[in-house]
Amino acid sequence: MATYVSEELRRRIDEADRRCCCYCRTAESNSGTRLTYDHITPASKGGETTFENVCLACSACNEHKSDATHAVDPISGETVSLFHPRRQRWSDHFNWSVDATRIEGVTPVGRAMVIALRMNHLIIVAARGRWARVGWHPPPES
Repeated sequence: MATYVSEELRRRIDEADRRCCCYCRTAESNSGTRLTYDHITPASKGGETTFENVCLACSACNEHKSDATHAVDPISGETVSLFHPRRQRWSDHFNWSVDATRIEGVTPVGRAMVIALRMNHLIIVAARGRWARVGWHPPPES
């Protein structure tokens, strides 16, 4: 069941997230696909529909995240909380590869998130390469 997100809350989120996915940083203008309003802590797990708990997500990240709140760091094997874009800075947990096509997790949270959301699937990596060549990617730090 979809949760209602008010027009005022949508406007605030759109402005803060600059119409980019808060997880993989894909710009809506590059993908041509509308972003969705994602509950960071899912409503099914008690997450509220507030600015602090809703962010923009691309359809791929939203689909793979689903109602997950934790994932396993592939290096340590530790279960960690997923990245929270309202409480954590993207650049503290992720880097771009030298050619800006792949997201590299630099912390347990980042590594777990990259794997759980499949942030480097072949289609998006190829698209990022094209966007980078024409200067549309990566997006500036939020």
